[in-house]
Amino acid sequence: MGRLAGCGVFDPVGDRVGRVRDVVVVYRKSSSPRVVGLVVEIPGRRRVFVSIGRITSIGSGQVITTGLINVRRFEQRGGEVRVIAEMIGRTVSFVNRSGDAVVEDVAVEKNRAGTWEVSQLFVRRPKHSASPFSRGSTEFATWQEVREQIRAGENQSAEHLIATYSDLKPADLANTLLDLPRERMLAVVGELPDNRLADVLEEMVESDQLEVLAALGDNRAADVLDNMQADDAADLIAQLPEDEGEHLLTLMEPEEAEDVRMLLAYGHDTAGGLMSPDPLVLSAEATVAEALALIRKHELAPAMAAAVCVTLPPYETPTGRLLGIVHFQRMLRYPPHERLGSILDEGLEVQVDTSAAEVTRILASYNLVSVPVVNGEDGLVGVVTVDDVLDHLLPDDWRSHEADDDLHTGPTPTISDPTLEEGERV
Repeated sequence: MGRLAGCGVFDPVGDRVGRVRDVVVVYRKSSSPRVVGLVVEIPGRRRVFVSIGRITSIGSGQVITTGLINVRRFEQRGGEVRVIAEMIGRTVSFVNRSGDAVVEDVAVEKNRAGTWEVSQLFVRRPKHSASPFSRGSTEFATWQEVREQIRAGENQSAEHLIATYSDLKPADLANTLLDLPRERMLAVVGELPDNRLADVLEEMVESDQLEVLAALGDNRAADVLDNMQADDAADLIAQLPEDEGEHLLTLMEPEEAEDVRMLLAYGHDTAGGLMSPDPLVLSAEATVAEALALIRKHELAPAMAAAVCVTLPPYETPTGRLLGIVHFQRMLRYPPHERLGSILDEGLEVQVDTSAAEVTRILASYNLVSVPVVNGEDGLVGVVTVDDVLDHLLPDDWRSHEADDDLHTGPTPTISDPTLEEGERV
């Protein structure tokens, strides 16, 4: 399953249909769980069920289908178990020998009868050494050699599931978590590092954000808010009761809380309410080489790294008077020693109280990725990026599954024909 998760799904002519996100099995009394289908993510981040009868081959890092797929959103049925979401990380005991182990991976293969089933488990025994480098021994076991210690659907260790999802982008991980059973989702959330959870929360709708935040406890919630972008943290805190939001602000790091408080003071539909309070700032004497080194930082979002703001001192927001901005593409046209003050774009800024509609018009009119925001003294206080504007313009629930369906504009796989294979959804 470790190799199957995330691999491409293709139709018979080689066109990509989507990516595998999970395998659905059903338990049987006297034999290994039978595979009934795959959960496949198709364009639009929609997850659909592909019956195993529609799969012609699995191997070499790809899955080939008949090309006939029902694009109705996947909904787990009673008796079904998702291998990655629910089986990996589960504790099992050995039938004919002592000891427990944790399932780290699952192998599926086609048997002689032509049915796909769970063939082997890759399990890890508890470590017996006190060394921090010891992880315990591993081995393969058949389904018949082990017995689960908990019933299907109950919580299990989230550690291995997190490892399986380690390569997912925050938006994809957010969708993946929301597809899990609630208790399982909260267990995984509890194990995610603060910075990773912060990225994931930024990709959720407000109702889901509030549910996750409430489950964290105040201290952990404050730590996660510290790791969020200040504008996203402000939007989230603004949804809380005033006393609860203020309590979380007192638990946050003072510097991070100060940025959030500043953003909360502005109207939601103004430049001040949309902006990020941490623009890239340099002096007019800084060189192109210095500016390019600054925007190369890997933690910067592409939109934020699109331009550098040039101001008078001080260079921390609120800065001295804004002199102008220099876009990275312009930097590439000049030698490394060129001073930023000599290649400025001037007059491209908005006031903190500029309406969101006007900010959008300016970005569109001048083909900008970002625009600086200044206060009454023309001091730089932040920058509005195109993704901030898109978040404002799109419906509040655009990140939800239902909105994904409405916004789905990618190529749609062929809907299945009336002849249903075993396990097909109707």
